[in-house]
Amino acid sequence: MITANNLLLMLITGLLAGILGAVLGIGGGMIVTPILTVAMGLDIKYAIGASIIVVIATSSGATISFLKDEMLNLRVAMFLEIATTIGAVSGAALNGVIPKAILYILFGLLVLNSSYTMIKKLLGKTKDATTQAVQGDTLAQKLRLDGSYYDKATKKEVNYQVQNVPGGFLMMLVAGLASGLLGIGSGAFKVIAMDNIMKMPLKPSSATSNLMMGVTAAASATVYFFNGTIVPHIAVPLSVGVVFGAMLGSRIMQHLRPKVIRIIFIPILLYLGLQMILKGFGVNI
Repeated sequence: MITANNLLLMLITGLLAGILGAVLGIGGGMIVTPILTVAMGLDIKYAIGASIIVVIATSSGATISFLKDEMLNLRVAMFLEIATTIGAVSGAALNGVIPKAILYILFGLLVLNSSYTMIKKLLGKTKDATTQAVQGDTLAQKLRLDGSYYDKATKKEVNYQVQNVPGGFLMMLVAGLASGLLGIGSGAFKVIAMDNIMKMPLKPSSATSNLMMGVTAAASATVYFFNGTIVPHIAVPLSVGVVFGAMLGSRIMQHLRPKVIRIIFIPILLYLGLQMILKGFGVNI
């Protein structure tokens, strides 16, 4: 039975998850799941089912605004989604073959290394894609992956060239494998692939990640729906809050400077990396 207090909590949780998910391109599920399980005492399987719907709602709400403002790179999204799908299917097929403890540790170290790269960008030791001349990638040019967007924070048109397309594709295979093998979301991996490896600016990386996560989550949602773990009276109020939060978050993100987004994103990456490593050693936080 859902009480008025729980209903209000779910709406507020959805709103916050939508804002943060849209700004960072991470879906918002990592906010929803702990609140539903700890604050509301919901069974973890129903919390995970609800978080899948939250990811779809975040993607829908944010993508509408990002498409309108030409912030996301549709070609990059569809190209990398091929790698994610292949990785996810392969991961599901290999599930149980490779010890999960080892995988958690390896993926955790990868996330921590990526957070270190972002810290260097934040401190100015590595130049951001918006502040340096980037040599174009031949494959990116053939696939017409390069893009541009208007940065409302700096009030400038930003033209960018995508680099290291094979490296980005490989990273998305890894992200798909992580999802298939461990059953985790891969929003952070998507942003890492585009920002750190393909040298896209952080804003279109986040916007493009939002679209991709919605596509991936929609496929998973079918399975969760038919096995009964998506409960409408939980998913609906969360989704209402998330859609409004994502639309608001997409507006907020466009007025933030990349440095501010990194300041928010780095602690989350550090937490995710540490959480995965500890989980590999049997410690849950």
